[in-house]
Amino acid sequence: MNTQANNQNHQQKPKILVARAIFPEALAKLEESFEVRSNQEDRIFSPEELQKELSGVVGALVAGSERIDANALAHAKDLKIVANISVGYNNFDVPAITAAGVMATNTPDVLTDTTADFGFALLMATARRITESEHWVRAGNWDKWSIVNNPLGMDLHHSTVGIIGMGRIGQGIAKRALGFGMNVIYHNRSHLSDADEKACGAKYVSKEELLRTADHVVLVLPYSAQSHHTIGAKEIALMKPTATLINIARGGIVDDAALAQALKEKKIFAAGLDVFEGEPKVHPELLKLSNVVLAPHIASATEKTRRAMVDLAIENVVEALSGKKPPSLINAEVFKG
Repeated sequence: MNTQANNQNHQQKPKILVARAIFPEALAKLEESFEVRSNQEDRIFSPEELQKELSGVVGALVAGSERIDANALAHAKDLKIVANISVGYNNFDVPAITAAGVMATNTPDVLTDTTADFGFALLMATARRITESEHWVRAGNWDKWSIVNNPLGMDLHHSTVGIIGMGRIGQGIAKRALGFGMNVIYHNRSHLSDADEKACGAKYVSKEELLRTADHVVLVLPYSAQSHHTIGAKEIALMKPTATLINIARGGIVDDAALAQALKEKKIFAAGLDVFEGEPKVHPELLKLSNVVLAPHIASATEKTRRAMVDLAIENVVEALSGKKPPSLINAEVFKG
């Protein structure tokens, strides 16, 4: 009798999809309130599989590997919310999601400092040739040490850093740069408030002036059709030959083929990349170069931050399915509160 009652209760739980592996404690928390289709083996669904998995569920937690568009939503007639476990959401076709009457959310704020930390670490590794130097040691080249023939890098202290994209993460990088005595310039769709500019020690300049002036260029802008190839061959040509380029934004912001050619020809000093066009694939020419630091999209990858991202995505789902406005709703026009 109890078994039948339990089965009935189980069947009455709303069905949700968790499209990628999450922490077991978080999954257990979800299972208290929902019937969960989980993917703890962490297999990436094909578009056809994703379409099938979204059918019959009222909510879904997804990541950048899941493209949520009209095709994915074709049979998702019960879907109320799709929650991205990421601050970026270029895997979302927001107009298509909105047209389907589905709420879309992301996970801002909880990863700001962690991502800014990594951005600055990548800048340091690139400018000071840290990974290249490690390979140099592992190859047994330390006995070739000389004053002028070590892997010589570029200074950060008292240099100029140019930040393109001055949102929360960009401002976090600017504040870290102040600790190194760096001059901070930025370009953004809009000027920061006077108070925010003062807090960051930052000065607004045109994109062209930033590229010509900066010793280190850091990209932190969101991806869109308008920001596609913000940095291409023409923009790289404006940069100093001693400059570094850091991309922790999104693949597609940089023309990776043009960057690889510029690095090969030493038109700029070096690059540090956490994101790539077509990732997880990396342009083959980048893999051949020593003057580029490559990372597998890990700017938010600390356990504390990833747990916070999952928790926020869960909160978004719970609030949406309780008839409340999710805390990080992207398409507010869908909410019928």
